[in-house]
Amino acid sequence: MISERDSETTFEEYSHPNDEVMPYSDDETEEELDPRQPGAETGQAQSNRDPQESRDTLRKDCSWQVKANDQHFYQQPQFKRTIFLCFKRSKYKGNAIKTYKYNPITFLPLNLFEQFKRAANFYFLVLLILQSIPQITTLSWYTTLVPLLLVLGITAVKDLVDDIARHRMDNEVNNRRCEVIRDGRFKSTKWKDIKVGDILRLKKNTFVPADILLLSSSEPNSLCYVETAELDGETNLKFKMALEVTHRYLQEEGAMANFDGLVECEEPNNRLDKFAGTLFWRNTSYSLDADKILLRGCKIRNTDFCHGMVIFAGADTKIMKNSGKTRFKRTKIDSLMNYMVYTIFIVLILLSAGLAIGHTYWEQQVGNSSWYLYDAEDFSPPYRGFLNFWGYIIVLNTMVPISLYVSVEVIRFVQSYFINWDLQMYYPEKDTAAKARTTTLNEQLGQIHYIFSDKTGTLTQNIMTFKKCCINGQRYGDCRDGAGQLQSHPEQVDFSWNVYADGKFSFYDHYLIEQIRAGKDPEIHKFFFLLAICHTVMVDISDGQLNYQAASPDEGALVTAARNFGYVFLSRTQNTITLSEMGTERTYDVLAILDFNSDRKRMSVIVRESGGNIRLYCKGADTVIYERLHPRNPKREATEEALDVFASETLRTLCLCYRDIDPEEFEAWNKKFLEASVAATNRDEALDKVYEEIEQNLILLGATAIEDKLQDGVPETIARLSKADIKIWVLTGDKKETAENIGFSCELLTDETTICYGEDTRQHGQTRLRQFLFDNT
Repeated sequence: MISERDSETTFEEYSHPNDEVMPYSDDETEEELDPRQPGAETGQAQSNRDPQESRDTLRKDCSWQVKANDQHFYQQPQFKRTIFLCFKRSKYKGNAIKTYKYNPITFLPLNLFEQFKRAANFYFLVLLILQSIPQITTLSWYTTLVPLLLVLGITAVKDLVDDIARHRMDNEVNNRRCEVIRDGRFKSTKWKDIKVGDILRLKKNTFVPADILLLSSSEPNSLCYVETAELDGETNLKFKMALEVTHRYLQEEGAMANFDGLVECEEPNNRLDKFAGTLFWRNTSYSLDADKILLRGCKIRNTDFCHGMVIFAGADTKIMKNSGKTRFKRTKIDSLMNYMVYTIFIVLILLSAGLAIGHTYWEQQVGNSSWYLYDAEDFSPPYRGFLNFWGYIIVLNTMVPISLYVSVEVIRFVQSYFINWDLQMYYPEKDTAAKARTTTLNEQLGQIHYIFSDKTGTLTQNIMTFKKCCINGQRYGDCRDGAGQLQSHPEQVDFSWNVYADGKFSFYDHYLIEQIRAGKDPEIHKFFFLLAICHTVMVDISDGQLNYQAASPDEGALVTAARNFGYVFLSRTQNTITLSEMGTERTYDVLAILDFNSDRKRMSVIVRESGGNIRLYCKGADTVIYERLHPRNPKREATEEALDVFASETLRTLCLCYRDIDPEEFEAWNKKFLEASVAATNRDEALDKVYEEIEQNLILLGATAIEDKLQDGVPETIARLSKADIKIWVLTGDKKETAENIGFSCELLTDETTICYGEDTRQHGQTRLRQFLFDNT
């Protein structure tokens, strides 16, 4: 998310929009004449740009155009593509999907083609052709045809059953229903009849049928909570937020039906976390990013309903772009059987050739001089030897095991049931048994050499708990009393003084609580204030209780910790955030959010405080934070020591820092930020460059330490896999020390393991390269 406020560009008054380029309403309504309309809003981030230049740039790099509620728009010649000779069709796909391999017309030829890729099947097809030639056949043709048809038939029936299941699934998905604007009203429509540019209404616990631009929802500020388990396997909820202008003006059915915005964006692609586009509406442009897009496969959660405009449909959606074309998979056993058949076939050819040569010799020495062997055919001995070569191929065909493939298919089929019935693979806590979803790849499970795994959420429970912290060089989180003395028996802190405290939160350092309540250390106030304000968490109030919805469990744990220590995140709008600071409620203006990504490894928020001061708060990995610290940070060494201690305890760490910004500096930076946020090309790179300018000379506040426990049975599982000689690679973004300790705790690393660090392997590689070059010169 670039910023909580919408990045807009207002076009010059003298510009003359083209209906095909810049849709607008000719009929001015009272709503459009309202002085609060989006083009005249105060506080909105606006920057005047040459509209023609902006449009030309967008046309070059954002060639995908979507206009709301206008299907005639997509029939224009520039949107047509040639499919065959002079036949053309629109480049915009329908929303029906197809995951099956065959249809009634293509089943027989395609299935036979795939089956004859198997060497034995192809061999017996050739053999059948040879047996139909009278001069060389030695056996009746049906002796080969019957077993060949039996083998092909059994495999074809199996493939047909699998494909019928795919057809049924496709039909079930394509015939799901949702509400779509038709003739000015929302009407129930099948998914397969949805088109690009349609306006949809989706309800709670329903799947998103296409990639859509979120326009509004039933939640405050048009938030929409989605579950992305179908896309990335993560069950924690993520939130999307509509543009402020669409949230304000597109709530009623009539407004949806009259919406005529135009979206220009990138062509369909498979990047799930990236989207760059611009919405043009009412002579104003609005920047669009991935936080405003609901992808097909997501499920609407905790949101009664939401509205959206279809951007990509069917095969153009990101989830379908990632699925790729259905391939016919072959296992190592299949490859081995083909290799064995090739070998047997070569032996068969050599043996038949030897026998044919022997027969030629016999014909020259005996056959021609024996009148009683005359068959009324005046063939020469070499020609007779040639014909007998093919005869021997037919006679010795039993050397090639045609039943081998059928036997393997039967074994796989039975094996899949054994997997389903395996009690050792049954998980009683969730009443879940193993499920073999295909009979094609069973034996591959026993031939795995490498396992590549993520750590968070795979080896660990993905349940983050705030355990310790370091503030102004002082470590907190050990079992201490109010005077700071260590306790032999842990006693949980009583948070009853805090009306917003979460009853599930456990903490044992009474000394930190005393410091917070005393309010004498301003650094402690800044520390927890940063945790409460620097995040993208959303809050949901139900039955008087605060429920936080975080896209990242780390953020959820930090905001929950701040809440229990008295700094409570209460609510947010597009441009503000409200906190309760030790019982005092305050609202702050959010000027910009510098979002987190895997390259930046940090996020920042710029807020205007009650006194008018502008301050940047930042949290991120220690490696990137240290590079941007002010030279004078007296507590840096103490914080580094604390980070090493936390890492040795396998805790996940983050550094917290801040800096004050002059109003003049912010105004100059904000102009660059607005330009980058609506850039038509390389938007992410432009934003990262602008972020880098402001995230400098930071003042270090401290660090947090979060625990993410291993899942039950992880060490035993890794030990058993290692005994099977399976190499395991685990990817983690933790500090080196944290990664090492986790490796030992899950038995991925042992005392006999030789650990090579990045700098060591790089130096070793350079040494080997120099030695190679020296040996070859």
